[in-house]
Amino acid sequence: MSENSDRNPHTEALLTLAGAMFRYAIWPSLAVGALGVLVFGLINGGAGAFGAGVGAALAIASSLLTLFLMRKSANAGPHMAMAASLGGFVLKLLALLLIMAALKGVDALHPESLGITMIAVVVVAAGAEAFAFRRTKLPTIIPAGETRSDG
Repeated sequence: MSENSDRNPHTEALLTLAGAMFRYAIWPSLAVGALGVLVFGLINGGAGAFGAGVGAALAIASSLLTLFLMRKSANAGPHMAMAASLGGFVLKLLALLLIMAALKGVDALHPESLGITMIAVVVVAAGAEAFAFRRTKLPTIIPAGETRSDG
């Protein structure tokens, strides 16, 4: 950890939270994505498996981008971290919209398999991240000028 994050409790809290959210969300997200590939591969063949794989990959990448933005904006303070998260959310939605529009005419993938798997992975990742937030012992309010002591 950098020297600055040792002194700034907001930075330390955001980095701790981002790490916990990653640990809690990655395996359930991968499992749901793999399950989607398996189920839709059996139901819709290769196009279903490919569509589900693309949907899972997009959803997991979207979740990882959120955690990346949390880590990169942690040193900027809580207000900038929230602004980066909100801006990142809007950019992710726009990027997903453009990607989905570009994939609309691809015959090699099954669109319903893609959509259902993507939604399932997003819901599982969001739930796991919320669970990580509740389980991580972080101060919600940090008084100005207070630093954390390890003692």
